[in-house]
Amino acid sequence: MHILGPAGEKLPPGEPGTIWFEGRGTFEYHNDPVKTAEAFNAKGWSTLGDIGYLDEEGYLFLTDRVAHTIISGGVNIYPQEVEDVLVVHPAVLDVAVLGVPHEEFGEEVKAVVQVAPGVTATSELASELIAYCRERIAAFKCPHSVDFTDALPRLPSGKLRKALLRERYWAGRSSRI
Repeated sequence: MHILGPAGEKLPPGEPGTIWFEGRGTFEYHNDPVKTAEAFNAKGWSTLGDIGYLDEEGYLFLTDRVAHTIISGGVNIYPQEVEDVLVVHPAVLDVAVLGVPHEEFGEEVKAVVQVAPGVTATSELASELIAYCRERIAAFKCPHSVDFTDALPRLPSGKLRKALLRERYWAGRSSRI
């Protein structure tokens, strides 16, 4: 198992990157040769599109999916890290973080929040959530804006359907970035 950065460089313990496996058999995505080709690197290693890191003892920690990565000004931002901060705020019942269009940087970070019962969604609360995030992680990873929703789109299993949320912001665009 190898954790690689965007340029294919091996990352040190504790630093998240794409998880690659060597010595595994080959596979292909049904009717998708492009996706199949992207799943293998020049060394023959394969990836399933997961992001994670190894600790000092070699234990693997999964943190996100490559498909969810926000690229803002050439910097990779992993939404799960931001969600993990915001979901513990007492005003937040549920949260999704995603990249939305930005003319100069390609994408910017947005949080879509379902507030806890008894909490009113206001612009002041949005500012409070952004400030809360900035106190805990690097500012460039924090949301530039917060939208509120009555409920996030989840499957019966509880899995968040981020593609539905992204479509709200990316509809009508010919390119994702």
